[in-house]
Amino acid sequence: MIRRAFLVGLAALSMGFAGFAAVPAKAADSFTQEASSFVSSLGAEAISTITAPNLTEGERISRFRTLFVKGFDIPAIARFVLGRYWRTATPEQQQEFMRLFENMVVQTYAQRFKEYSGQQLRVTGAREEGDGRAIVASQILQPGGGQPVRIDWRVAKSAGGDKIYDVIVEGVSMSVTEQQDFGSVIQRQGNGVDGLMAQLRDKYGPGAPALAAEHGVVK
Repeated sequence: MIRRAFLVGLAALSMGFAGFAAVPAKAADSFTQEASSFVSSLGAEAISTITAPNLTEGERISRFRTLFVKGFDIPAIARFVLGRYWRTATPEQQQEFMRLFENMVVQTYAQRFKEYSGQQLRVTGAREEGDGRAIVASQILQPGGGQPVRIDWRVAKSAGGDKIYDVIVEGVSMSVTEQQDFGSVIQRQGNGVDGLMAQLRDKYGPGAPALAAEHGVVK
């Protein structure tokens, strides 16, 4: 249904493929240092917990969800990717969309941590954007010297601590890309948010087959 990798899933996939290197020795200020350390420590935690051997699918999904909720500003991302349709959705639809959105990311990308094969992510710098926001620059280094992949992490301060709210891969914002994809689905359905919600509910709502993995049913 969604034709491109979703913002937070791609971020998680990047972390799943990355052993995080040390943060830059010289950061512009305390918040850029803080944001760099946040990205690095979140990635290190992902490696140590989600790529552990002999995990069941349900355990992997549960650990992924914990880190996803901890590290990413899910409400802000959900509002952005739904775009103008967020304003026309009812409060009940908004809350359900955030739940389904989270389920979609967790179900789709938790399994990618099984594919970790020694790639490393090197934090190369950080710059402040103002208003408690910073961009942390990094590269994913491929085993054998392949072409590095450039990934920038947009981090913001929030009441719950630092949170990632966007990921820019080789200059392409995943939040903007996914907003366009969700908008295309809604336009094709022709009945506003309801059509998108119905598709997400079928795949990621309570009782959906995909969620069986969370209880260890799907291997």
